[in-house]
Amino acid sequence: MSTNWRISSFNGALLAAYFIPTWTIVAFKIIISPIKGLYAQPNIAVALFITDHLQLAGLNTVRLAWLLALGKLTVVAFFALFVVLLTRPSIRKSGGCDEALGIALAIGSVISFASMVLASQVGETAALRLHATELLLLLGTAIVLVIERPAPPQVARSAAATDLSLQHPRILDNI
Repeated sequence: MSTNWRISSFNGALLAAYFIPTWTIVAFKIIISPIKGLYAQPNIAVALFITDHLQLAGLNTVRLAWLLALGKLTVVAFFALFVVLLTRPSIRKSGGCDEALGIALAIGSVISFASMVLASQVGETAALRLHATELLLLLGTAIVLVIERPAPPQVARSAAATDLSLQHPRILDNI
């Protein structure tokens, strides 16, 4: 079994397996029918807040629904880019795919947090649980991504050990 997978890469791949299909379906429902898609279960808290508290006209509600769909599709695009970059072992080992994952986590966290706050404002407990769970998944992966750094290349490690052994021969005994 390959041992070059980092925890953040594996965790990001699992998140991508959830968010890509789920948020794509939700976003396309909004694109096809903005009002009906906005009132679907994953977006009900946002829809209720828009109609009850902001009291927007129909066209402005459609615009906000499309903006929500655009945000979710942006997160999906960055997760898809992360998965594509993850397939190359050299990029995965060096941490080159972390930027795409970081952007997806940041935008997704903002959307989930805003949806969670709106769900608490309108009293929609099922939506509150959904968005809180999504937010915790995203933040957990973000914490692992920040803490876990890519492994240094093997060449640099062996060169550093050679330099240390020439300067202080007993240092290698402690390593």
